[in-house]
Amino acid sequence: MQNAKSRTAANWSGKWALITGASAGIGVALAEELASGATNLVLTARRKDRLKELARKLTTAHKVHAEVFPADLADSNAPENIFAFTKEKGIEIELLINNAGYGQYGEFHSINKQRLLDMVQVNCHAVVHLTRMYLPEMVARRRGDILILASTASFQAVPYISTYAATKAFDLLFAEGLAEEMKPYGIRVCALCPGSTESEFHVVSGQEKFRRRTETAEKVARTGLQALAAGKSYVISGLGNYLGAQSQRLVPRHLVTKIAASMFKPETQ
Repeated sequence: MQNAKSRTAANWSGKWALITGASAGIGVALAEELASGATNLVLTARRKDRLKELARKLTTAHKVHAEVFPADLADSNAPENIFAFTKEKGIEIELLINNAGYGQYGEFHSINKQRLLDMVQVNCHAVVHLTRMYLPEMVARRRGDILILASTASFQAVPYISTYAATKAFDLLFAEGLAEEMKPYGIRVCALCPGSTESEFHVVSGQEKFRRRTETAEKVARTGLQALAAGKSYVISGLGNYLGAQSQRLVPRHLVTKIAASMFKPETQ
């Protein structure tokens, strides 16, 4: 396993990767995976203390360079600020990982309006903005890679996390379309679609009771990087998740949504 891990990460050896949402969960696992293959890192997230500790840990363990830039992608100016930071440092980003994102469980009308709007900002707007900032230089170089975190929720409507599922459907379709568009330029784009993963996601989104068949963040990160290196436009992490996402295509859409609603419906008070 270690050899396979090293071979995958070695695709970006000596290069620079930018990871959003790098302070927890899959973001941390992606940083650790890449650092093990000698990839230099720009780590960004809201929590500066966590970023600094992760950078210290990775530079000590793997002798890579790691830069930290705290930013909240709910702020529409954050992508521009991140891009300006890498330009000021003279850092050429060869791998962009749009990992930051969050969800919120509950009936749509009862969820705080700003939290919903910020979710769209982080999960969709920031992904498009950062990709648009870094992609022209990749096209000019005729090389570069982009990994976008989608979800198994990308494949269907999911009542009670309706906005989250819609944003992740956007991420999946955006990545798939861009992957085909960028092939002539030698640029790989892949959407990583994990299911339930060991992270803070369920706590933050209020979905702790739905945590089941959980995969480790390390396994999900490795799956995403392997698929990106192999030139896949998307990958679903975990056989059970893959079968679940694909089998729903055989069922009428309204029935899939009805089944999801029965699974996610809040308990009556």
